[in-house]
Amino acid sequence: MGLLNKSIIKHIENGQNMKKTLLYIIALAFSIAVIGCSTEPPSVRVHNERSDKANIQIKTTTTTINQNDVKAGSTTNYQEVAEGNIEATASIQNESVSPTTTFNATNDNNYTVVVVNSNPPTLRVDSSSK
Repeated sequence: MGLLNKSIIKHIENGQNMKKTLLYIIALAFSIAVIGCSTEPPSVRVHNERSDKANIQIKTTTTTINQNDVKAGSTTNYQEVAEGNIEATASIQNESVSPTTTFNATNDNNYTVVVVNSNPPTLRVDSSSK
């Protein structure tokens, strides 16, 4: 009788371990689904290729960001912005021309507004996935 009881107890323990394993698998699958479906807002930064500093104004659908005194050859940090149309305007030291560009920012992307070292000065927008 003792051997039969041990066999039954072992069978019950194996069933509980399978339930725990199944619960872990379900939790892992749910976590992966949540992470895989999440979106990140777009981000914008400025890179100045010119030899003089520049002030760049970035107008989004909800706010205006001013990146002032962006030194020659430097790049600012990314800042999150609202999805939608964006207008960027540069005011460059020792230049009378203020180049402007527009682009559509979408979730899960990074954008770099580049102050191009050209004559007359222009702006270019580079994008990459997050």
